[in-house]
Amino acid sequence: MFQYRLEKHHDELRWLYMELYQNDDMFAELCSKMYEYYRQRSSKLKERDAKREQEAGWYHRKDMLGMMLYIDNFAGNMQGVKEKIPYLKECNVNCLHLMPFLDTPEGRSDGGYAVADFRKVRPDLGTMKDLAELAEKCHEEDINVCMDFVMNHTSEDHEWAKRARDGEGEYMSRYFFYDNNDVPEKYEETVSQVFPTTAPGNFTYLPDNGHYVMTTFYPYQWDLNYRNPRVFNEMMYNFLYLTNQGIDIVRIDAVPYIWKELGTTCRNLKQVHTIVRMMRMIAEIVCPSVLLLGEVVMEPEKVVPYFGTVEKPECHMLYNVTTMATTWNSIAARDIRLLKKQMDILNHLPKQYVFLNYLRCHDDIGWGLDYETLKQWGMEEIPHKRYLNDYFTGKIAGSISRGELYNDDPVTQDARFCGTTASMCGIEKAGFEQNKEAMETAVREDLMLHAYMLTQSGIPMLYSGDELGQVNDYSYKEDPAKCADSRYIHRGKLQWELAENKNDPTTVQGSIFQTLDRLEKIRRQEITFDKDADVYTYDVHDDSVLCILREYKGRRFFGIFNFSDQEKTAWMQEDGVYRNLLTSEKMELKDIRLRGYDFLWCEK
Repeated sequence: MFQYRLEKHHDELRWLYMELYQNDDMFAELCSKMYEYYRQRSSKLKERDAKREQEAGWYHRKDMLGMMLYIDNFAGNMQGVKEKIPYLKECNVNCLHLMPFLDTPEGRSDGGYAVADFRKVRPDLGTMKDLAELAEKCHEEDINVCMDFVMNHTSEDHEWAKRARDGEGEYMSRYFFYDNNDVPEKYEETVSQVFPTTAPGNFTYLPDNGHYVMTTFYPYQWDLNYRNPRVFNEMMYNFLYLTNQGIDIVRIDAVPYIWKELGTTCRNLKQVHTIVRMMRMIAEIVCPSVLLLGEVVMEPEKVVPYFGTVEKPECHMLYNVTTMATTWNSIAARDIRLLKKQMDILNHLPKQYVFLNYLRCHDDIGWGLDYETLKQWGMEEIPHKRYLNDYFTGKIAGSISRGELYNDDPVTQDARFCGTTASMCGIEKAGFEQNKEAMETAVREDLMLHAYMLTQSGIPMLYSGDELGQVNDYSYKEDPAKCADSRYIHRGKLQWELAENKNDPTTVQGSIFQTLDRLEKIRRQEITFDKDADVYTYDVHDDSVLCILREYKGRRFFGIFNFSDQEKTAWMQEDGVYRNLLTSEKMELKDIRLRGYDFLWCEK
């Protein structure tokens, strides 16, 4: 079987490898090691591989639903997560994204993205054996397991980095080391900064070593040099080791940054696509049930190329980043025109392209919007960014959102935003004020946005706690290791006492949990949510109301969403009798009145 798969991909894999590295010996070593990892793969995982090779599009199913969570915040450790699988089943989750859990230095972990050892679990979370057992238990319950694979950099505490700091040439060549500032200064001329306020520049000087090292993200995260074939090979061995623990989906962190070239932006270079394509083929040879999820936080025209082509695919799935940011812009501006325009672009892409849709994740929300288009509607970039941040931090009269800024840059007046979905929708504010009417409105906004997310094509991804309407956690300010990073405001521990209310619809938690459960089951049952459905936006002649039409096998579904806090009318004159999917009531689809932040799902 290995030989069959290798022969299928060998010529292209070798051609791409030699194009980058011109090294026959290293390619031969790669193939030999791939066979080793294939042999080490368990019989259960090989059975999973064979089954999924027969149903290659299994992840396109309309019942796919993901949840991302931090292991310690959710259940303490991996054993705790295993015990909470029945709760995940209640949430209808069949794709579990475990946020970074590999060993990282305390206080210099960047939320787990500064990996000190790719083959060791953080001791307080468990062991590799615990990971394999958790994955096996998830598989028994038809839950896929996703993990982050940080390819761009290692922690400065990684063995390679320690040996490089000690001056070992072989290990220095695995990073970008320079004995003076000449080359780093040339890089700085063309490479933008990721964290201009908290970690300015792209290089860090090491006094004990007398060299500069490239650090695109934080000074303790050293960029790997993929121009060195040893780096590529070793990282692929780490990748295969982790997939052999039972990982189904590998989220490739910071994909566009992987390849560096002087005189360029060091973003989205063609060699990145070569590396991802090779990674896809390596997976298809050794572990074909494993999917690649690309984290590409870019505008649509730069994101889509990471799918590759039909003949030469790269990532199986990508994050729908632009739609997420534009969704919150639509809430603050009460204007869905940009969102509608972007959804029209996505809806015309090939149906085999799978996006992960989400309202928020572990990271901040950046306002990388299409300002050329917004400018046509009177929204200038700097004032509009300031308005968005003022709105979501609750500084504007009438705003119900609460949260904090991240990387506020006084020079560019740019900043990103942090907060849970519930707090952004007003649940925190209404709860603090004990305002019942405001709480009803906030819960309605929260549910409207989740319903809208579930209406999109692709895989919806919840963030743990959002299924219960959990609000911001300000306790991070009391932790010296976290207080400087406002992203921890929306990474709080799951409040299990709130989960006790999940079956009581008179509570905030029960209202959200029960309605989400109903929506998720409808999505699973109705054929208009099939991956092959045609999807369009539908003009209802109000810039605050988004309408999505899904058509499949003669059935028509409409999702209508009011992004305004005011009552609105969706102006439409559709023939025939429709069924409200939440209430089962029969209705005509003519000039539909919606309360502020309300929505309607109906089908004919």
